[in-house]
Amino acid sequence: MAQKLLLTGAAGHLGKLTLDSLLARGVAAGDIIATTRDPSKLADYAAKGVEVRQADFNDLEGLTKAFAGADRLAIVSTDAIDGIGTRLKQQTNAVQAAKAAGVKHIIYTSMPNPGPESKITFAGDHRGTEEAVKASGLSFTILRNAWYQENLFMSLPQAFASGQWYTSAGEGKVTHVSRADCADALAAALSATTTESKTYTLTGPEKFTTAEIAALASQIVGKPLNVVHLTDEQLAGGMKAAGVPEFMIPFLVGFDANTREGGIDLVTDDVETLTGHKASPLKAFFEANKAAFG
Repeated sequence: MAQKLLLTGAAGHLGKLTLDSLLARGVAAGDIIATTRDPSKLADYAAKGVEVRQADFNDLEGLTKAFAGADRLAIVSTDAIDGIGTRLKQQTNAVQAAKAAGVKHIIYTSMPNPGPESKITFAGDHRGTEEAVKASGLSFTILRNAWYQENLFMSLPQAFASGQWYTSAGEGKVTHVSRADCADALAAALSATTTESKTYTLTGPEKFTTAEIAALASQIVGKPLNVVHLTDEQLAGGMKAAGVPEFMIPFLVGFDANTREGGIDLVTDDVETLTGHKASPLKAFFEANKAAFG
């Protein structure tokens, strides 16, 4: 009998790519359960035979019902980064619900090096969720996704428009991974039959300083981009003056600080280990999205 595979957050960017990857891998649509807060957003997948269920991570009882019948379950980390513990509560609810529903194996999307030394404001959410997954007694796969290449859309278009990229990352190096590679790895882990508990760190094939990223992007886009090095305090002040939402500033500055201190200075071949193909390089991302930065 085929396994029932459940994916949470299925209407998000990563979720839809993961559904596509599952179907491309030959998983029968009827063996996939996709949960989301708004099932109407997955009407196209329901039409293909995917079972779409409503799920609210704030409702433990409702989550347990939504997870019923699943053999393997992927918890895609939620977007509640409000700094007051909402995300951790939501995700630990999901772990509790998975166990109560009789799920046999949990997959969780985390971040690299989420220890207490991390400068990332939401590292504790990932650390706490990983601990909850391990304490559940269920077998698990933890996927520590590096910074998405697509996250560069948050900063680089504006940087190219002004010709200045402000950063406090210094000479710290960061690896970017494509969201599609992470989705394919998630689909591979979800559709596997192994019950071995393992942690993978999903990265791109290279790591770069901010100046090296700027040089690569500038070469491909064909526009100059000057990197301006600041302190964390100067960067935060500049973001505030530029109208960046207050709640986003600690998160964005924390990313630069984490990069500067080596928190994401790593490259692995775990994407290839899980998917069978090499991770897509950052150069390919810029080539594919040249118009968005020009």
